[in-house]
Amino acid sequence: MSKPFKPSVNLTDNHVTDESVYMNRRSLLKSFGFVGASTLLAQSASAADWFWEDEKEKATFQSKPLDFTKPSQYQINETRTPEKKITSYNNFYEFGTSKDAPAENASEFKTDPWTLKIDGLVKKPLVLDHDSLTKRFPLQERIYRLRCVEAWSMVVPWIGFELAALIKQADPLMSAKYVAFETLYDPEQMPGQSNRFLGGGIEYPYVEGLRLDEAMHPLTLMSVGLYGKTLPPQNGAPIRLVVPWKYGFKSIKSVVRIRLTDKQPPTTWNRLASNEYGFYANVNPKVSHPRWSQASERRITSGGLLSRNRIETQMFNGYSEVAPLYSDMNLAKFY
Repeated sequence: MSKPFKPSVNLTDNHVTDESVYMNRRSLLKSFGFVGASTLLAQSASAADWFWEDEKEKATFQSKPLDFTKPSQYQINETRTPEKKITSYNNFYEFGTSKDAPAENASEFKTDPWTLKIDGLVKKPLVLDHDSLTKRFPLQERIYRLRCVEAWSMVVPWIGFELAALIKQADPLMSAKYVAFETLYDPEQMPGQSNRFLGGGIEYPYVEGLRLDEAMHPLTLMSVGLYGKTLPPQNGAPIRLVVPWKYGFKSIKSVVRIRLTDKQPPTTWNRLASNEYGFYANVNPKVSHPRWSQASERRITSGGLLSRNRIETQMFNGYSEVAPLYSDMNLAKFY
């Protein structure tokens, strides 16, 4: 269903640095009345803390080491974003809309026991328990670029397995055309789900979707770890989707259900603002967000605040091997 994998390596270490990011979706939430001025001030202050007080202590989840291989075709030659940045600068509105809120509010999030259900238009529905997430499939390290729709980016060493392997075990019916994903709904553990202001006014649970051929592409990963260890809660523990050629909001976190369907499923940000967040969400520097350009991005790494880190955004985030999936589509219309 997909073309043979060929690695994409286009950037150099000169492109990486670490600086504040300016554009995000909080102005949209403010327009809906979900973010007040005091909250925006807190966001600005926390961003400054993140850069100027790099050693500030935060409550952390105790990750466990994982056994994995390192396939050479997925070890891209780009400077990785430091683990501390990846685990302290997050969008996970279930735990709050500021970048440091997930790390602070998810430190006691319970991920064991856990159940991941795979059902819908399949011959063999599956239910994976917590241990199966890391033991049922051989794990690999995939160093992928992560491009946020807010125009910042990271390079993350994910640990996981191809989503295609999981879908194949469920044996899809011929009528299956799409794959729908759903995040855990647990307002007691996820304060953003029970507080419309803390959670950005999003309708929960968070849902996402892919076309079946996108889901079956070898780049599409179910991640259970990063930097050689299990995922921290703020990064989507115990299992999340990673689709590296799409904007980060497509890579749904803390997944509890994967459902195959014959209809395009609803997706959270498209449901909230369909004119700004399309179903496909492919990284496309030629299609601007209605409120900012997507032609460039700020790469987050270990450099200082004054480092030059604005780089040009690549089509499909540099993963040109997925282009055949969209050869007959107008990607300015189907954004």
